[in-house]
Amino acid sequence: MHLDVQDLRNFYYRSTLGRAVQKAVRAEVAEFWPEAKGQTVVGYGFAVPFLRPYLADARRVVGLMPAPQGVIGWPQGMPNISVLCEETLWPIETGRVDKLLVAHGLETSDQPGAVLEECWRVLGPGGSALFIVPNRAGLWSRSDRTPFGFGRPYTQTQLETQLKSHNFLPERHVTALYQPPSDKPFWRKTAGMWERMGAKLSVVAAGGVLMVEATKRVQAPSGPGLRDKVRKPLGVLAPQPKAKPV
Repeated sequence: MHLDVQDLRNFYYRSTLGRAVQKAVRAEVAEFWPEAKGQTVVGYGFAVPFLRPYLADARRVVGLMPAPQGVIGWPQGMPNISVLCEETLWPIETGRVDKLLVAHGLETSDQPGAVLEECWRVLGPGGSALFIVPNRAGLWSRSDRTPFGFGRPYTQTQLETQLKSHNFLPERHVTALYQPPSDKPFWRKTAGMWERMGAKLSVVAAGGVLMVEATKRVQAPSGPGLRDKVRKPLGVLAPQPKAKPV
């Protein structure tokens, strides 16, 4: 079940803890995608807090928000680029997306397989999809004080298996949010230290969110028609008889 968009907005933009999540997760997204100059960047779910760095150079940035969640205008003070859409019917042409960021969209959906099929459809050749989900082994999925405490948390194996079953090829993964999900001053002041330590000790200290980057896997065509076409691939180089004048 999707969270209400007002609750997501209040968490990310009106709470100290939410702003800390923005900072930590956005830094990891930047490690995957340092830039997107001239590219089409799309976020699905509630991914807009992590898309702002691409507004300046990307050819187009779109924030898709599912109808069961609701939509808010974004970015504030600029022309709106957020769109309300059906979970499995996005207003994006097939193969047009260079970078796709999914956050708070997969684990809360009642039909994650259909969502992944739509992700696969819109992603272009050579494009990259980044999925951000609650980590089952982390503290954040056990607390309902944050959006990561709702929906189905994943392990790395579970997420990658689901991606493979929908023709995605997992490439890289990281965990983030090693700071405790608490807004108490001590934890907020030491948040940076926990993130640095957790990145080095991730085997012991599980991060609150799991991030997996995947590419679109397209199977090569097969069949007798293809073999007939390539049987003599150099035939086009042979001299052709001149046409007789009429």
